Amino acid sequence: MTDSVENKANRLINEKSPYLLQHAYNPVNWFPWGEEAFDKAKAEDKPVFLSIGYSTCHWCHVMEKDSFEVQEVADLLNKHYISIKVDREERPDLDQKYMAACQALTGQGGWPLTVFLTPEKKPFYAGTFIPRQARYGMNGLVDILPKLSEFWKKDRQRVVKAGDELITALKKMAKVPEVIGAEESKEMPGEELLERASGQLKGSYDQEYAGFGGAPKFPAPHQLIYLLRRSKLNGDEEALEMAVNTLRVMHRGGIFDQLGYGLHRYSVDEKWLVPHFEKMLYDQAVTALAALEAYSASGKEEMALFARKIFSYVLSDLSSPEGAFYAAEDADSEGEEGTFYVWRLEEINDVLGDKRGSLAARYYGVTEKGNFEKGSNVLHRSLDDKEFAAAEELSIDELSKFVEEIRKELLDARSRRERPFRDDKILTSWNGLIIAALARGANILNEPEYLVAAERAAAFIADKMVSPEGLLLRRYREGEAAIQAFLDDYANLSWGYIEIYRAGSEQRYLEEAERLTREMLKYFKAENDMLYYSALDDDSEDFILEAEAHDAATPSGLSVAVMNLLQLGRMLQEDNFTKQAERLIKAQQENLERYPSGFTYLLTALNYALKPSEGRSYCTSDCNCGWE
Repeated sequence: MTDSVENKANRLINEKSPYLLQHAYNPVNWFPWGEEAFDKAKAEDKPVFLSIGYSTCHWCHVMEKDSFEVQEVADLLNKHYISIKVDREERPDLDQKYMAACQALTGQGGWPLTVFLTPEKKPFYAGTFIPRQARYGMNGLVDILPKLSEFWKKDRQRVVKAGDELITALKKMAKVPEVIGAEESKEMPGEELLERASGQLKGSYDQEYAGFGGAPKFPAPHQLIYLLRRSKLNGDEEALEMAVNTLRVMHRGGIFDQLGYGLHRYSVDEKWLVPHFEKMLYDQAVTALAALEAYSASGKEEMALFARKIFSYVLSDLSSPEGAFYAAEDADSEGEEGTFYVWRLEEINDVLGDKRGSLAARYYGVTEKGNFEKGSNVLHRSLDDKEFAAAEELSIDELSKFVEEIRKELLDARSRRERPFRDDKILTSWNGLIIAALARGANILNEPEYLVAAERAAAFIADKMVSPEGLLLRRYREGEAAIQAFLDDYANLSWGYIEIYRAGSEQRYLEEAERLTREMLKYFKAENDMLYYSALDDDSEDFILEAEAHDAATPSGLSVAVMNLLQLGRMLQEDNFTKQAERLIKAQQENLERYPSGFTYLLTALNYALKPSEGRSYCTSDCNCGWE
């Protein structure tokens, strides 16, 4: 085994991406994505080793320590390849494109994403996490690197052919239909499709632990929003209970940071107990929106409290001094995942004393055996406060006072631990989501401070994240705004402006939402009115991806764009917006028919398109935003 060594900085030291900077002292001669790297690959007749990840990715850290910090691997890469690092959060277009290639080649995807390219950017081999040495039936990187290099040198024609064939297949998959106006003659999908989606979600609902499917469990708040809208519209009590119960279990579970608040990325088990500990801004935003929707639909105060706690975390821990919001916090600290968040029983007692510590341990499910690694515990609550107070013969006021006291004491003790790394880049798309959530929260919870925070973030983007030519940009960090915005940047920021307008009714926010939507159509609309994900010239060399409609961790940019078009069409009485939205829905009908529950935010838009007055349901009684 070759140990990692101290190295001088490579080219990544000049980048702004925290993820790229994490690799700036690797012995690998990394390049950022750009023509310099590909020109060098052509000049030296070498294939390209492309590694895509993000700064708070646990397995990206593992692969760095296992391979990229090790001289043996660096020597192979530096000798035989031109190596490129990409931050998937800065360049989701590249991630989407090469993830599609990886899935086509392997049937799998994930991060870190590892792709081998020709100097013409054509992929010919791909995988995700690759260990340095072969294990668990996986080939090792030290074996793959020399073999593919030899393959490149001795059987070039076959490599190039494989790359060409894959690009041809991906182009076919990404190709926008050529028949202009073909969607006009189609009927809009109807109520039956919406009911099918509800039925699929009900069929996969976990009756014991809530959520959908088994482990791992993701928040998927856009699915909950869909169920809540359907329940409010047609009185579906089962859909309402599924959504509220899932949010309730998340709020009380280990997936939610019970001390500092904020939602972790996902639960590795079916009980929502043990999380993958990273915290992402987008999870906070969309889950808060779902909790607000649940409060509006059910009147249950716990849903409002859940949203308030999420906003408390975002405003205290992810807010930049200028008013915009940072991207994420890592899962790892002190070289291990979760160390910052978990507690042993004796640590609780050391802080609170044995008597108070014993009550706190019962409240947070802490035991001597532990529910995590090395006898440590992920804090969670198995009972609601009324049940716990009754069991302990306390009044609810006594319990509330006790919990707030011990929470502050435990937080103070936790603050002396090494805190996980915070990714302090500002992304337009994710800020658009939290702007929308905060503005909605101001409206529903009657909290003016949330609206002030939303307006500050919107003002920051308008001031700092626009190019000299007036184009919206995606990323800001350390005084530099860069990277032309993508579809989801435009769509999510427009959503934020719509929600600010509805919360405060200042006309300028509605006008800004309309302007951004018109720009979105200008830069991303194909000849047949479908939408592309990217307008970057860099994509023109092979193919441009049509915008995906299916939801991932967040509602898809296309789905948000459709909802915006429908809302603005009604608010502005702009029939062209409404027709454009309907064409986009009709174009996805085949996908919707195949698996409707994979497109729940687009179906939320369809729900509104079929019954537009539904949108009024979460306005306040004195709202004058123009909805009926």
